[in-house]
Order: sequence, then structure tokens, then C-alpha cells
Amino acid sequence: MVDLLLDAGALLGESPRWHAAEARLYWVDIDAHRIHRTDPETGATETMQLGGPVGCVAPRAGGGLIVGLKDGCALIDAWGEAPRPFGPQMLAGIAEQRCNDACVDGAGRFWVGSVTSDKANPAATLYRLAPDGTLTAMLGGLTTSNGAAFSPDGRTFYHADTPTHALRAYAVDPATGALGEGRPFHQFEMGKGRPDGGTVDAEGCYWSALWDGWRVVRLSPTGELVQTVELPVQRPSMIAIGGADMKTAFVTSAGKTLTDEERRDQPHAGGLFTFRVDVPGLAQPGFGG
Repeated sequence: MVDLLLDAGALLGESPRWHAAEARLYWVDIDAHRIHRTDPETGATETMQLGGPVGCVAPRAGGGLIVGLKDGCALIDAWGEAPRPFGPQMLAGIAEQRCNDACVDGAGRFWVGSVTSDKANPAATLYRLAPDGTLTAMLGGLTTSNGAAFSPDGRTFYHADTPTHALRAYAVDPATGALGEGRPFHQFEMGKGRPDGGTVDAEGCYWSALWDGWRVVRLSPTGELVQTVELPVQRPSMIAIGGADMKTAFVTSAGKTLTDEERRDQPHAGGLFTFRVDVPGLAQPGFGG
């Protein structure tokens, strides 16, 4: 049973992150340049308006937030305060790129990828930002870095370059953050939805939101499809699992560039949706910087 938690009308809702200490869901509207903080018990939502696109957000271990913006990453020390650039602004001067999907690993590092509007030139990159501000390029030759998530033991990293319709799994050293060779994890059928944002649950299963697919899916640790949850919107963008018992799924969605006919079929496009899951999610580490 999928419920509409918030009829947000987001242009490009993304990056839901459960903050257990606050019992709030943080998420962004990339194209509206907003960070939202929602109380799932009431739907009450606070909003920070920024001056440019905000691709992703994550809590910091010491309080505040890290965000991926147009030019690079920034820290927000407290709700409502202005972002201050942190680490190399790797996308500054690259008009066609901005930060996109991201996640934090068990060592408190921020894995953040870019997206390029120049799809003929796959120049987007996945980066790893250390708590001391050191930035390392991890994967290149991408168009839309997405789906970043880690297995419960921190030894497998999942990632998608969305237009390929493919999810890949990489061996990763939890101590150093070094990536090994990637392997195909799951190939989605062309034209039936593309892997956008994802998360991993306590059984090590990977949940993927399928852009243009009207659904989210759960894949086993071996990449087999084990569950499908249909949604009333065409463009679910990312899934997170949280709530008091860590058994509530939160799904963001996008409402931009829909035709009038499409909007009639999905009046809640851009909304924030929830449903219950049987297997709890994982507590997400905070960024260490």
C-alpha cells in the first residue's frame, strides 16, 4: 500500500535521507534549488531556499549537512545557514555539469557523482570526498552518476550510469575506500524504466527507483528481482528507508517536463511517497567532515 506523504509538487525531488536523531526526512528539489526537512508523522515540512541547484544532501556526523551543488560540495553548519564550499570545486567552470546522486560510506566519506547535460560527451565522474576535504576521482566516462549505495558490510559498492539501464557492483576496501573491478549486477530492460537513486536494506538487498518506470524494485544480493512496488507516478527518483522502526520506505519523484495529458494521469507527480517494508533499512552514517 503506497501512501502520498506530501503532495510536494517537486520539479525534481531527490536524495531522501533519514535522520534518525531528528526523526526527519531530508530531501531536495534539485531544479527548485531547495532542501526540505519533513516530519513523516505530520507531513510538516521546512524548506531552505538556495541560490542554485542542489543535487544531494546528507547529514554530518557532528551536526549540519553536506550538500552537492553546481560547482562542488559545501557544508551547512545549521539549518537555515548558507552553504560554505568544502573541498575542491571540481565542477566550477563546467557549465554542463552539476553534482547529482551521493551517499556516505562507513568511514564517513562522501561519494558524490556528477551529471552532464551533454549526453554525447560522457564526461561525468564519481568522486570520493574525504572528511579532510581530499577529493578523489573514482569512476569516469559517465553521463548520469546515480544509485550509489553500500552493502551492509561495506565491501560492495553499487552504482548506475542511468542511461545504460544497468546497475554495477564493485568490490571496495572499507578501510581505504579503494574500488576494485566492477561487475554487472542487474540489467533493466530498455524502455521500461532506468535505475535512478537506490538504497540497501539490512538483508543486503538493493532497492532501486526506476525513472520513467512507475515503480521501485528490490533486488537480492545476487541481483535477482525479488519485489516490485508500483507507484502512481512515472518518475520515482530515489528511495530511502527510515522511520522509528526503520521499516518505512520514502520515495521522491519528479514532476517537471510532463505534458498536460501526463499530468492528468499522475496528479501527484513530484510528491513524496511512503510504503511499509518487511526488512528494515540500514542506519546511514554521517559525513565525517
